[in-house]
Order: sequence, then structure tokens, then C-alpha cells
Amino acid sequence: MDALSDVLRVAHLTGGVFLHADFFAPWCMAARVAPEHCAPALGPVSNLILYHYVVEGELRIRVDGEDGEGLVLGAGDVVLLPRNDLHLVGSDLSLPPVAGSDIIQPPKDGGLFSIRHGGDGRRTRMICGYLGCDCAEDNPVISTLPSLLKLDAEQGGAAEWIRSTFQYAAEEVAAGRPGSETVLAKLSELLFVEAVRRYAEDLPQGQTGWLAGLRDPYVARALALLHRDITRPWNVDDLSREVGLSRSALADRFISLIGMPPMHYVASWRMQVATQKLRNTSASLAQVADLVGYSSEAAFSRAFKKAFGTAPATWRRSNR
Repeated sequence: MDALSDVLRVAHLTGGVFLHADFFAPWCMAARVAPEHCAPALGPVSNLILYHYVVEGELRIRVDGEDGEGLVLGAGDVVLLPRNDLHLVGSDLSLPPVAGSDIIQPPKDGGLFSIRHGGDGRRTRMICGYLGCDCAEDNPVISTLPSLLKLDAEQGGAAEWIRSTFQYAAEEVAAGRPGSETVLAKLSELLFVEAVRRYAEDLPQGQTGWLAGLRDPYVARALALLHRDITRPWNVDDLSREVGLSRSALADRFISLIGMPPMHYVASWRMQVATQKLRNTSASLAQVADLVGYSSEAAFSRAFKKAFGTAPATWRRSNR
């Protein structure tokens, strides 16, 4: 498993769709996903990632409080909000926004929430969905993404089938056919992965962060090794030898891009994997300790308490 796939796997992404909307210019809405809009399809998660898929028409979007004019989206475009920030979306963002909670209509016969709002101008149709994920604030990928992440579904071969499938599923939702929500739920997860890959590929030179580290051949090799075998008792000498770089040079590159030395990173990653196992599985503490590379339950418990300020058993009871 490559490092990016491993990081996203531990985030435990769970996709879904909750809303289809028809807007007519002029319109402006302030929105944020409420947990009740995702229930009962989504169990308890620590974070929500929102996305809007434009089926027809055009809209503008900007995170509330951020400068600039925001992004313009057309038919086939998708925008993701990795931190579910309050945002403005509309044909004209200078208009007084209406709260999304004031115009959203509850589902009928177990279907989706819906919105129909605006004036008598040009129509914009969109599908809104979500991804639930665990511990996004500590995840080295999700925590470093921008507040708005746009995926132009008209560009690139990989995105074309996403666009066409999404278009088909959106029409299915609009027609009320069974099974369409399941299609969109799974597509939501693929959509996020594709958006992250595109973002990583387009990062400017000189950018730092985990995704930028994937473009450095030595740091990327180190990340791949660490994620491939988390239980190995790694040390800097072994890692630098396998990467093919001196110990000091690897440490410098790692700190510059990732923000911490390699051994600090692997210790942090072990704790993230441990929290995912504690939250989502029934594995014993001894089994979790073994899965993340600790020689004993006692050693694991000491490291966990140092990282989180509480014993793993106590953390598990609070975060189930």
C-alpha cells in the first residue's frame, strides 16, 4: 500500500449524499453541513468534509471570512470543503445570504433533503454530499488541505468517468430511482481521493507539507517504507540506508518538508493508527500494541498516554 492510500485509509472515509437543490438567480446562501443531515446513514465521526457537485448552471463560492472573490464553478465541477467551513454560495455573493437551514426541506419517503430557492433567473442545479472521517485535525493529508478544493471534472481521463458517473447518478437521484444514493456515496470517496491527487500534482515548487514530501524522491521513499511496515523497529540509520541518503541529509529533507524528524513522524503515525483501531475495532490493547509496532501493552500504553494525556482504555470508552 502506498503512503497516500494508507493515510486516507486510516482517516476512515465514509461517503454519502444528503441534498439536491435547484437555485434560480439571483440567490445567495450561507451553509455548513449539520450532523443531522447526514444521519442515519453516517455514524458518529469526528469530522465532516462537504462537497458540491454542479449538475447544471454556474455558481460562486467563498469561505466566510476569507478575502477574495472565491471560486466560480460550472456544470461538471466539484468543490470540496475539507473542514466543513461556513461558506457562501450563490449567483451573487454580495447579496444578503439566506441561511441554508431556513430553506432546506426534509426528505420525503426516505429520500434526500432538498432546496428550491431564488428568483426567476438562470437555473443552477447541484448535488451536495459529505465524507465522514476520523481525526482529520491530526491526519497529515486532510489537515493541510486548503479550505476550498476544486476538481474540474472536465479535465483528465481519470476525472471523465467520475464526471459521467456523477452526472448519471445525479439524474437518478432527481428521478427518485432506488440505488442512486448508494452510487453517489461510493463515488464521494473516489472523488475526494482524485481531488487530493490533483492538488498534490499541482502544488507549486517550494511548497512544504506532507503532500509536497511525496514529490521529493527521498522523502517519498522514506514515507513509503514507514507506511509499508509500521511494526518494524525503525531507526534513522536503517531508514537512511534503505533510502540511499545520509542520515543528516534525510533528516534535513524530512524536517523541511514534513515538519518533524523521521522517527517523530513514525511515532505520531503509530498513534494515529492506534486511535483508528481503538475507535473502530474490538481488538484488545495488546493486539493494538502489536499492530502498531510496540513490543508490549505496557510500552504502548505509556506512549499513548504521553501523546494524548490519557490511557488507551479510557480514550476508547470516550471515543467509541
